[in-house]
Amino acid sequence: MADGVAKLNVGGSTYDYKLIDGSVGPQVIDIRKLYADTDMFTYDPGFTSTASCESGLTYIDGDKGILLHRGYPIDQLAEKSSFMEVAYLLLRGELPNKTELENFETTITRHTMVHEQISTFYRGFRRDAHPMAIMCGVVGALSSFYHDSTDINDPKQRMIASHRLIAKMPTLAAMAYKYSTGQPFVYPRNDLSYTGNFLRMTFSVPAEEYVIDPVIEDAMDKIFILHADHEQNASTSTVRLAGSSGANPFACIAAGIACLWGPAHGGANEAALNMLREIGTVDRIPEYIARAKNKDDPFRLMGFGHRVYKNYDPRATVMQKTANDVLNKLGLNDPVLDVAKELEHIALNDPYFIEKKLYPNVDFYSGVILSAIGFPTEMFTVLFALARTVGWVAQWNEMISDPAQRIGRPRQLYTGPTQRDYVSVDKR
Repeated sequence: MADGVAKLNVGGSTYDYKLIDGSVGPQVIDIRKLYADTDMFTYDPGFTSTASCESGLTYIDGDKGILLHRGYPIDQLAEKSSFMEVAYLLLRGELPNKTELENFETTITRHTMVHEQISTFYRGFRRDAHPMAIMCGVVGALSSFYHDSTDINDPKQRMIASHRLIAKMPTLAAMAYKYSTGQPFVYPRNDLSYTGNFLRMTFSVPAEEYVIDPVIEDAMDKIFILHADHEQNASTSTVRLAGSSGANPFACIAAGIACLWGPAHGGANEAALNMLREIGTVDRIPEYIARAKNKDDPFRLMGFGHRVYKNYDPRATVMQKTANDVLNKLGLNDPVLDVAKELEHIALNDPYFIEKKLYPNVDFYSGVILSAIGFPTEMFTVLFALARTVGWVAQWNEMISDPAQRIGRPRQLYTGPTQRDYVSVDKR
């Protein structure tokens, strides 16, 4: 590389490719003309060395454990901000002033109701249907109700659709929970906060008034903030890929939900909680540590390590404190948290885990918190989707507005048979 150019030598010919600087992070080699120049393309399974887009929303430095939203550190946002402020920040680019925040909260609140006919969609599912299956179907079906916000070429319609998705996701998620329990749906209230409304719609029953605990509300708000966006992960890339074809926003978010459902992505916090429950007590930790180190044992420590972070996940620090706050408020002496604390201590001091950089991630504690609040494990990924909808719609809007963005069309390294002639069935 020289003078802002990367030189590629292929078959004796040299080709120059421009180096592009981001505002922070490594330089990027612009290879958009590679195929036209050389009749070749790169091979990058999982796209771990490929920038699929230009984005100004989220920056991650996995080696240093840094996560920024529009330049703001995630720990500052989680401690000092609110989920609605972060939603505004991701959508609009800057933190709102008091008036802007009030107007934004009012707009979102006015969109929390869903069409009454949507409730009939739920009754078409079995009572034991996984709530993520329900969310995939119901969110995709929103496009059949809101025709006035599906024109992706109209910025105003795009923003209306974004507001609708952010506002209606808590209502749909709470309805999925209520349907699984056989309890009646609860309508949203305009006098409650975004997170408070969700808690009430989820846990209130007609027989008694539901009182929102500020500690629980704050914990849920922090969980939403910590899951709001995470750069070009699998589900976000899915949303962008679907959106690149011109699909309506509701279909794009439904595609993101489907991708998030995968246990390697959104189901990690459920897996981490199940692991802690399997260990059960602190005295059994050495046994499981030994199993984790044994290559021949299928057991793996869940909630440790991350595809991006090679250092301590900055979100995990916030989650650890939040877990303590919630359990202390609820008066719970949960042995699972004792196991989590001791397991974290051992992993952070054991040479094996230090060498492999297996630090606790956000999933390690979030499952403990959600379980303590009262959510069944099958709802964990739904809550992830609820929060990540903010990032998805912000990423989708950014993609639609980018003139350089084209319909996604990854290439492949073909390893199948070469051309051959058809042979009739009686001669095979």
